[in-house]
Amino acid sequence: MRVLDATLAPWPYVEVHDGEGPPALLVHGILSSRAQWLLNIPALRRVCSPVVLELWGHGRSPLPDDPSAFSPDSYVELFEAVRDRLGVERWLVVGQSLGAALTLRYALQAPDRVIAQVFTNSNSALADAGWQRRMRETAPATASKLEQGGRAAIAAMPVHPSRARFLPEPARTALLEDAATLEPAAVARAIHHTVPDSSVRAMVHQNRVPTLLVVGRRERNFAEAHHYARDQMPMIEIVEFDAGHAVNIGAADQFDGAVTGFFSRHLD
Repeated sequence: MRVLDATLAPWPYVEVHDGEGPPALLVHGILSSRAQWLLNIPALRRVCSPVVLELWGHGRSPLPDDPSAFSPDSYVELFEAVRDRLGVERWLVVGQSLGAALTLRYALQAPDRVIAQVFTNSNSALADAGWQRRMRETAPATASKLEQGGRAAIAAMPVHPSRARFLPEPARTALLEDAATLEPAAVARAIHHTVPDSSVRAMVHQNRVPTLLVVGRRERNFAEAHHYARDQMPMIEIVEFDAGHAVNIGAADQFDGAVTGFFSRHLD
């Protein structure tokens, strides 16, 4: 494993793992880190070379001075910069939760750069207009409360990994260790500048990239988004496993089998 050096300033933390295949960008969700993929990387290395990027202010990535770096379109530009730094024309992408909203946007905007993509449960990626409007209205106040409340406010968030009761070790310990280092400003900026405009619901009918959606069926509030993607998104395959939001951790073996098989078919 090596850490990819910078071509821009600021530059996120990016790990490149050796593997038997093209690079595959892996992007986690809010309050997560590289630990999201800890259980998956050994299997993924059999078909690709995992490229693990940590979102701004998460894990080992810095917190940019300019809040615009947190916009979904800025993340698309960042992913392109990483691809260019790797020196490859096309790669694979995998997104989880909010990370899936960003990788889906990337694949929709730069389909010629993506061989195939995988995403998991992501309500933010497939949110309807009402959800987007509510987020735009409430995000500034929520972000302010997080900054004022400090790390205690982060720990109280419903999506904090301490509330994920069924995550196996060592992923749970690694997630908790990284979550404990989160700066309130980083989470606040993600809530304020990334989440409200994260949905790609209105664009998924334009998809041109082979896509696998891996569903954790225990997360019942993802059902509507799951069915919307099934009905509206071309070139999509869907598998479901008995797991929750973090299906790649809660059903790691099944996730690994589905993803490696899917990627292998599209790399032939």
